[in-house]
Parts: sequence; structure tokens; C-alpha cells
Amino acid sequence: MPPPTAPSFCKLPDSQVSTPSLTRITNVAVYCASSDGDDAVYRAAATELGRGLAVRGIGVVNGGGRVGLMQAVSDAALGAGGRVVGVIPTHLMELEMAHTELSELHVTDTMHTRKAMMAARADAFVVLPGGYGTLEELFEVLAWQSLKIHRKPVVLLNVNGFYDTLLAFLDECVAKGMLKARFRDAAQVATSVDEALALLGIV
Repeated sequence: MPPPTAPSFCKLPDSQVSTPSLTRITNVAVYCASSDGDDAVYRAAATELGRGLAVRGIGVVNGGGRVGLMQAVSDAALGAGGRVVGVIPTHLMELEMAHTELSELHVTDTMHTRKAMMAARADAFVVLPGGYGTLEELFEVLAWQSLKIHRKPVVLLNVNGFYDTLLAFLDECVAKGMLKARFRDAAQVATSVDEALALLGIV
């Protein structure tokens, strides 16, 4: 089997690296858990984010599942008249219970294709609480940004301090010389949905 195709990002000159949003944001990829977690505040934030994007005319791109925070984001956006594009691999159709009421649902053959399609369709990324999958998506888009594969903003929505220890670890990586400070700063941090949208210039 040939290697997965890289996402269709456009490489931009260094002079544009610091620009928060190089193009008008019309679609935001939301990375989050396929579970609700142990605190209702996580689902509440996911619901607020989905609704907040929809009422501002911003489309949502996510993993296409009808479970956990993914479902909360999708249902809130759809309920507010928004557009949601889901991307789910075949082997997760049953496990994550594909959300068949989305504006678009794309079924891929691999996880690699799923992530590439989600990233290519998004102008920015917002990361809610989550586990391995969410962390993988977060670090992948941050790594791509540091490698100048894309210039799309990445916002970590640190709901109720969920990511405090992760952020402290990233600071430790900088202190130990394993991560450049400018790449650490690429992970913008918000503690509320309004703050996250403001960081993206979405008002």
C-alpha cells in the first residue's frame, strides 16, 4: 500500500509566519474526545464552542462521530443552523457511531487519510479536552506548523485547567532545550470559548 498523501497545505514565506490568520477563517477543525470525561464542564464547553462557531457563520470540521464531545460540538452547531463536516475511517464507523445527520460525512480508508482531510479542510484548529487521539492531532498540527507546512492557528481550549500539566511539560521542554520558545508559543491557550474565538479573530 502506498504511503498516505500529505495534506494540501500551501508553504508560505517566513515573513508571514507571525500572522495570526493568513486567510479568512471559514472552517475550524475541532479536535476533542470521543467521551464526555468526568466533569460536565467539558461537554458544556464543547456545546458552547459548536454553537459559537455556527452563529458566527463558521463551519465545523471534526471526526464525524456521534459520541462524547464530538457529538456535543456537532449537535450544537447543527442546532444553531451551522455546517458540520465529519471525517471518519471505516473501522470506526461502528465504534464511534458515525453521525449521519451532519452536513457532510466522509468515510476514509485509514486514520492518516482522515487526519489529512480534516486538516486540509480547516483554516484553524481548536483543541478541547481529550486523550491519545486528541493529543496526537494537536501535536501533529503543531509539528507541521513548526516545519512550515502550514500557517494555520492552533488554539488549545484549556477547560477548567485540563491542560495545565501538559503546558507545564511544554515549558519544561523549552527549558531543557528540546523545544524552541517560538514553537511553544504556537500553541495559543484560551480558558474560555470567547477567548478562543477572539484569538482566531472570530467575533
